[in-house]
Amino acid sequence: MGRGFFFILLLIALPATAQIYKYTDAQGNTAYSNQPPDGVTVQPVELPPLNSVQPHPTQAPPPSPHAPDQPRIAYDVLELTGLPTTEALRANNGNFTVNVLIKPRLQGSHLLRLLLDGQPYGQPSNVPILQLVNIDRGLHSLAVQVINGETVVQQSPTISLTVQRVHKR
Repeated sequence: MGRGFFFILLLIALPATAQIYKYTDAQGNTAYSNQPPDGVTVQPVELPPLNSVQPHPTQAPPPSPHAPDQPRIAYDVLELTGLPTTEALRANNGNFTVNVLIKPRLQGSHLLRLLLDGQPYGQPSNVPILQLVNIDRGLHSLAVQVINGETVVQQSPTISLTVQRVHKR
């Protein structure tokens, strides 16, 4: 083994506050020790400062994933159900209902408000069955919002559907 390796092992094995001495042994080899032998000229070795790890300062919690103007999520599940997903909705007079799946159930003063094509539709309600009346045929988008007064608490994903109805002449 080389002398450098021995020196490193010696540094690792010794306590942090020990003094290291360099000297030449009887065979003419350079040696290091924390206990200098008697009758030998020794030279103190200046050691570099030890590496240390400082504890991380306590950090503030990360910012909320929601911007201040966005509502926080109050419901685990909020979605429209009871609508066809692969075919058109047949409503000859344009009337149909949609169901709202919400978990946990609607809280306190919260109400459900239906959005038809991005605009509020009908009166807000606390009943999870919403009625649509005389809806034109064609492609529409639907979503439901939970509101508290005029504040939107949460909104469901938007569903697109095609309404088929009899065309009267």
